[in-house]
Amino acid sequence: MKHPTRRPGCPRSTLSAAITNHLTQMLLVPMTLLAGTSLAMAQETTNLDRIMVTGSNIPRSSTETASPVQVISRQEIERTGRATIGEYLQTLTSDGAGSIPKSFGTGFAGGGSGISLRGLGAASTLVLLNGRRMAPYGLADDGQKVFTDLSVIPMDAVERVEVLKDGASAIYGSDAIAGVVNIILRRDYTGATVKASYGMSGDSDGNARKGSLTAGVGDLDTDGFNAFVSIDVSKTDDIRISDRRNRKWIGNGDLSPYGFDRVAGGQFFPLNGAITAGGTVAGNSPVGSIRDPATGLYQSLPGCAQFSKISPADAGGGCLWETQDFRSLTPSEEFGNLFARGTFVLSDNFEMYGEFGYSKKKNVFYNTPSGVSGSWGYPGGPVNASSGAGATVLGADHPDNPLGVDARLRYAAFDVGPRVTTNTNEFTRFLVGVKGTAGAWDIDTAYLHSATQLVNERTGFLRYSHVRTALTDPNSPVGWWRIGANAGLNSKELYDYISPTIHANASTTLDMIDFKATRSLADLAGGPLGLALGAEYRRQKANLDPQSYTDIGDIIGLGYSAYKGTQEVAVAYAEMVAPVLETLELTGALRVDKYKDGDTATTPKFGVKWTPADWIALRATYAEGFRAPGPAEAGDGGLAAFSTARDPVRCPGGTPAPGATAADCGVNLAIITAANPNLKPEESKSYTVGLVLDPTPTTTLTLDAWQIKRTNEINQGDTDLALAAGRGIRADNDLPGIPNSGSLLAVSVDYINSASTTIRGFDFDIRQRADLGNYGKLLMDLQWTRINSFERDDGTGTVYQYAGTHGNCDVTNCIGTPKDRVNLGVTWDMDRFSISAIGNYIGSMDNVAFEGDSCANHYADGTDAPRGCELPSFYTIDLSGRWRATDAFEIFGSVQNLTDRVAPLDPLTYGAVNYNPLHFSGAIGRYYTIGAKYTFN
Repeated sequence: MKHPTRRPGCPRSTLSAAITNHLTQMLLVPMTLLAGTSLAMAQETTNLDRIMVTGSNIPRSSTETASPVQVISRQEIERTGRATIGEYLQTLTSDGAGSIPKSFGTGFAGGGSGISLRGLGAASTLVLLNGRRMAPYGLADDGQKVFTDLSVIPMDAVERVEVLKDGASAIYGSDAIAGVVNIILRRDYTGATVKASYGMSGDSDGNARKGSLTAGVGDLDTDGFNAFVSIDVSKTDDIRISDRRNRKWIGNGDLSPYGFDRVAGGQFFPLNGAITAGGTVAGNSPVGSIRDPATGLYQSLPGCAQFSKISPADAGGGCLWETQDFRSLTPSEEFGNLFARGTFVLSDNFEMYGEFGYSKKKNVFYNTPSGVSGSWGYPGGPVNASSGAGATVLGADHPDNPLGVDARLRYAAFDVGPRVTTNTNEFTRFLVGVKGTAGAWDIDTAYLHSATQLVNERTGFLRYSHVRTALTDPNSPVGWWRIGANAGLNSKELYDYISPTIHANASTTLDMIDFKATRSLADLAGGPLGLALGAEYRRQKANLDPQSYTDIGDIIGLGYSAYKGTQEVAVAYAEMVAPVLETLELTGALRVDKYKDGDTATTPKFGVKWTPADWIALRATYAEGFRAPGPAEAGDGGLAAFSTARDPVRCPGGTPAPGATAADCGVNLAIITAANPNLKPEESKSYTVGLVLDPTPTTTLTLDAWQIKRTNEINQGDTDLALAAGRGIRADNDLPGIPNSGSLLAVSVDYINSASTTIRGFDFDIRQRADLGNYGKLLMDLQWTRINSFERDDGTGTVYQYAGTHGNCDVTNCIGTPKDRVNLGVTWDMDRFSISAIGNYIGSMDNVAFEGDSCANHYADGTDAPRGCELPSFYTIDLSGRWRATDAFEIFGSVQNLTDRVAPLDPLTYGAVNYNPLHFSGAIGRYYTIGAKYTFN
């Protein structure tokens, strides 16, 4: 059992003794039992075969363990035509809500790419490189949870990927609640290979140029060494959403042709600039709309024809514009990745190895021009620039103000230009180690240093205090900010004043020393009894400086995120594999993680595999896990972000109250969250039960049922409770007869341990090989993941069911939780030709936040949207081929989304515009890649 307890910090010697004591007590009974079934230790034992499988520290003769592990070869990755390892892993059926696509450039972790096994979030999936950790990405997911950025891994150096689909904290420690993705790079290489490719969409954009070189020398047996280097470089052009106007709703802000209201059809990105609700509400307009304080109604300033060609014009008199005209569908990206490895024979029994990795990546994401009003937060509290004393107004003396009195302003700063975010990230990794045999023990020990340095630079954002000065003060140091039709009168000095370049710096470091020893203890009836013992010490630091001026709440509409923290942990673990019978194998592992000045986590894992016949095996595992609070959650810092929430006053029960609108049922809300040093680790218990069948020599089938329950979940406090406690801020447009019922703008909460989540489902995998004689061979595989239940208890007794719905939006991006994901692959190899087709299927989802909730969106006539309140299922087919012209020269190509299917309309998600990030290929359209590879032997 896990016993996380709050303990004071202790010296390293005391810490080590405590861990040793803990391990001895926990392992004493099972080791005694196993010893009773073994032969005498002094007898000669059988050496273990050297096959390492993710999820175990003990080499074994079979890759099928008690734990379900999906092994993905280099050929399976290449046949999909995916450009990066991150893009490929996000197509796995076990990936779910909480994965971080590169297209989500407006998120806190923009520029990163992460995988979320079982939909539990990227922070609960441990990503390893050659079995060891990497420093996390510099920006935390949702400003809260650190994760590993997949884009720093060189694609052409990947040998295979192993995905462990059950809990593995007993083997690898924190973060392995949902599973482990172990990306295994080449261990040695001789010769040289050059590779180049070019990609382009069917719309002749998104051009991707990529080149790689892998070269190595030396043979371990004859030369006593091997050293190789692999280099990837790539440059990809961006695609704007407006470039997809030919793809129905993908590139169009006007959703009225599809049944929605023109100015309220999309949850977040409809046509903007309208004046609605009888003139009492106005959107940000390229010419500006001002509110007459005498009547409370908005009116548009003149000059709309200069900026808008949308017809018909807004019925309320506003100036309409499409947000898609500015925003990126996918960012421009440049990167270079390097990986080098050397292995040197020291003696007959020992070798030394070293690895070095370096990656530099830059991506640029465009977003809409900033507005001058809105609400946001910072550590000092919420800022309300829409109403009240802090409202942004057009001053009484401003030359563009026809009213002659201060008037609230709604203005989209077209003259400033789009908001642009540029992320430049450098990643380094250095590893040196020694491995070999000492007596009966196989030993591996190494030192690892890994680090990231990230610069997040932004232009086009507005500084709140300077905007107010330039709009209201006749003595402004840069003069009046002329808006709309008169913006051509402004100086460069004015724009530098109201819209300075801002930036944030982030860094992470990981230093780790580990030691592992394995051996065979005795011969049991089914084979050698294997033991692994290990220890580890690691120190991880993370630091994020706040974006310029956000620490004082002075950047309009931009949330605050900053943190600083260090984790130091000492670890000891033991693992045993006991084939007690020829047909029965038992496995057990125990790990103790002691955090400096923090908790001690003891995590066990047990497994059993029964093979009654050569063609069938039954397996099961039980594992406990944990995730320690990260620096953004428990360190120094805080978060002020935007999320979606239902206003309990203006939208009780999911229906707008009289005088409210549908927007109150999905408010884009500023949530100010404070770090909490008293947080406890998240804990988990996971179970798997599986069946492995080999009915013929060419057929393999696995079926695994699984359940994960995660408790003590770290999340933001309940907004309803915070509002009831007076920690919210509202606009002054109260509903008739209801005081303090204005539009919800912001709320302050803390990070707390509260909710628990239980997920149940199954994985099905079948692989079939067929020999076609003179016509080559056929390889077929199918993976299907089914989520039967995704329940979350919010800590107050209310249980939400997310399986098959658009939730859980608290995880990230509001991607949703489809019950079914299926991948089907067929590869035909004949002589020098190879052709593959991959089908990717994603099941339908109800367009509700949770099961039983009211529909999240509606058509203009009030009926549920999309049709039947359901996002339809979606599939794509990817085709690839290779021709080995000679033994050294190969030509390859691929077509993604072969049938050019359009992503279904999704008006709820905030991870994309009018489509779901899961359906990204359907937003891009058909995409072609062609390339060549030459190998020098």
